Amino acid sequence: MVHSDGINESKMLPSMSKLRTPDRASAASVSRLPAVAGHSPLATRHFFFVLLAGVLLLWCPCAEALDPELDVSQYAHTAWKIRDGFIQGAITAIAQGPDGYLWLGTDFGLYLFDGVRAVPWQPPVGEQLPSNYIRSLLVTRDGTLWIATGKGLASWKDGGLTNYPETNGQIISSLFQDREGTVWFGMNPPGRLCAIQDGKVQCSGAGSFGDFVDASYEDSKGNLWVSSATGLWRWKPGPPEQYPLSGDLFVAALIESNGGALLLATVKGLKQVAGGKIQSYALPGVTAQFRPSRFLRSSDGSLWIGSVQGLLHLHQGRTDIFGSADGLSGDVVNSIFEDREGDVWVSTNDGLDRFREYAVPTISRNQGLSTSVTYSVEATADGAIWIGTSDGLNRWQNARMTVYGTRTRLDSSMRRNEKELSVPGPTADIANSGFAGTPR
Repeated sequence: MVHSDGINESKMLPSMSKLRTPDRASAASVSRLPAVAGHSPLATRHFFFVLLAGVLLLWCPCAEALDPELDVSQYAHTAWKIRDGFIQGAITAIAQGPDGYLWLGTDFGLYLFDGVRAVPWQPPVGEQLPSNYIRSLLVTRDGTLWIATGKGLASWKDGGLTNYPETNGQIISSLFQDREGTVWFGMNPPGRLCAIQDGKVQCSGAGSFGDFVDASYEDSKGNLWVSSATGLWRWKPGPPEQYPLSGDLFVAALIESNGGALLLATVKGLKQVAGGKIQSYALPGVTAQFRPSRFLRSSDGSLWIGSVQGLLHLHQGRTDIFGSADGLSGDVVNSIFEDREGDVWVSTNDGLDRFREYAVPTISRNQGLSTSVTYSVEATADGAIWIGTSDGLNRWQNARMTVYGTRTRLDSSMRRNEKELSVPGPTADIANSGFAGTPR
């Protein structure tokens, strides 16, 4: 397609799938590093990191989707930052078209992203979006791109742009498609819940929702939930049911927990609806206060939570956190999206991030490795990876690290108060020698 400004998308935007090769190649290239073991601790450590990578490459299943056993820091991560000229304005929404390209919504309009460059999208000559302030994007099952803006709703399909006059001048929010294929969205002010049926906008809830509707969500039982200025509503099926909220408990997003409870992202932390009441919801391992704003349930079953303090990742009963100090483009998360290949995309106030599966996962001190100085590695028949280090023997199995014979501080008699573990022979023999391990 050729835009009105002369940009030819078909020549400028190569297939997204072809762009997966470089990262996988760079991960695999670890095995081609020179082996320089023997002369210095640093050289020895580098050699055995290469050896570890080779063992893991033979051991790991290497699926296209993300492995739920891994922490965010173990995924391949790429960041594109606004300050480096990647794009104009903060990215507020992400969607993927049938052709594989990503649509990025910003404060300054729509962009198409091919994995390398973001190109401004221009509507056909003589047509325009209701506003360049994009609030939400949705690609429905028929391939239509729905565009929620600060001044109305539009859709794009097969080279045609459609505006919906009923929404002119209105703030549109929270686009989603239900199991029956109906497109729903919030429209403000006043707050209304609207649906597209037979090409027309039909709304309800005026007078019930107050000034605004912000988030809407369909749970696994078919209940339609709406957060509004007057509280949380279970809108259908059956008579609407209201769950009042305290005056300052604004709800930005909704999703189901693994146990089926409705989770709420609020300005006062993570909440849940349980027993007809709104209660606090604790994440395993998280004690610090955080302010959630976005949710994603990825295809591997993990729950991704965007907040103003970075990205939280709840998987297999534990939570890890990834923020700007770890390389995230920014700490304020605006949207989270999973593409058809299983990659997870995160937009922040400062850029765009992608997380994808490495051919070889990284195991570091973040996962409980006792030290970064490693000397030997061996895979055993039970699927474990044994790593000999300067600080003891480590076993990695089922996403858990167990440390055997970790050195301890000297006592007053200058003797070690724990038997020190040497690693002279095969780790499998050592593993069966009776040493007790400490899980981490």
